[in-house]
Amino acid sequence: MNPITVMLAEDHMIVRQGLRRILEMDKGIAVVGEAEDGRQAVVMVKRLKPAVVLMDIAMPQLNGLEATRQLMHDLPATRVLMLSAHSEEAYITKAIECGAVGFLLKQTSAHEVVRAINEVFEGRTWFEKDRATDNPRTRDAPTARKPQERLSPREAEVLQLIAEGKANKEMAVAMGIAIKTVEKHREHLMRKLGIHDTAGLTRYAISAGVIESSIQVTIR
Repeated sequence: MNPITVMLAEDHMIVRQGLRRILEMDKGIAVVGEAEDGRQAVVMVKRLKPAVVLMDIAMPQLNGLEATRQLMHDLPATRVLMLSAHSEEAYITKAIECGAVGFLLKQTSAHEVVRAINEVFEGRTWFEKDRATDNPRTRDAPTARKPQERLSPREAEVLQLIAEGKANKEMAVAMGIAIKTVEKHREHLMRKLGIHDTAGLTRYAISAGVIESSIQVTIR
């Protein structure tokens, strides 16, 4: 049988290297690529089309949740296993809502990581056993849309970059769009959220998202 192709998306090099070493010990798994931020992960997954992606939640440029949401739109067959240092129910629920089929803590043993990859590759899910489900994308679905869920993918990216302290010019370069387009996205998300200043957007992003290693991250 051909090995399961896996891509690693994790901004900490030492963690990526550790994961690669763990996975390369298993002959049934082949690591085909590594990404250090969510934007790079989306590009590489579209190019390499791995069967499984190990996706860290808290990454710069584009967080793992939004990256997963974008991948599910373009490559719905991709199986995403979310990585996090946090075990709170809210993180797991957000991962499920974005299309992840599994959730691993960074404290997970090497054996469990390999087992999880095999399970999701076979079409099953991998969450804590009391949260496992055959249809993770519908579990705990919100009955009413939260304000950030009305944002477009581009608006969500702008919101994260604002939380990271990026200026409009820096956002334009990172997203590959014109500064005027960034300004329009900024205006739209302000109107949708009812927040009309940068400080308010930053506070909202912090309260609604994930903060790790001083990088402020949010999701739509």
